[in-house]
Amino acid sequence: MTTSLTAGVDEAGRGPLVGSVFAAAVILPPDYHLPGLTDSKKLAEKKRDELAVQIKEQAVAWNVASANVAEIAELNILHATMLAMTRAVHGLAVPPQKVLIDGNRIPKNLGIEAEAVVKGDSKIIEISAASVLAKTARDAEMYALAARYPQYGFDKHKGYGTAAHLAALAEFGVLGEHRKDFAPVKLLLAQGKLFE
Repeated sequence: MTTSLTAGVDEAGRGPLVGSVFAAAVILPPDYHLPGLTDSKKLAEKKRDELAVQIKEQAVAWNVASANVAEIAELNILHATMLAMTRAVHGLAVPPQKVLIDGNRIPKNLGIEAEAVVKGDSKIIEISAASVLAKTARDAEMYALAARYPQYGFDKHKGYGTAAHLAALAEFGVLGEHRKDFAPVKLLLAQGKLFE
């Protein structure tokens, strides 16, 4: 009897003011169990990093993909997220027979049987695994940005519109990596606040 290969899919980084939006797709072995695995938002960063290593080692297949700032500007954040999800699924080394996606929307051009699962990241282990890989990849991008632009504090707020991030934007200006059509960034650009 062949086992149906199901991929879980989740995204990270829809809300921040800077950087790419990431998505991951993960196929796990049958009856897989990884202690502590749940929605990445409920996990401490150190635990997420540990789980990400185990998932990558033990998954049948996994893939992380993204849509960059230019694509977010061109498509809008929702459609850029759908693009990242499609790239994540299509980049799997083993094609899934079914895809379970966290949330209430399915990318249009997936070409594979798919189901949206609200709060799937805390209900379905494949989606939990995808949520961990997407989040750790997104955080890695923020750490790389923090190394280049330490004054913005990306390692702390991860690009979200916190008071500290907005203060840094006002003081130092908008970077090329910022999402120009997101309201706080758009407002500063209108005032001529560009990174020098």
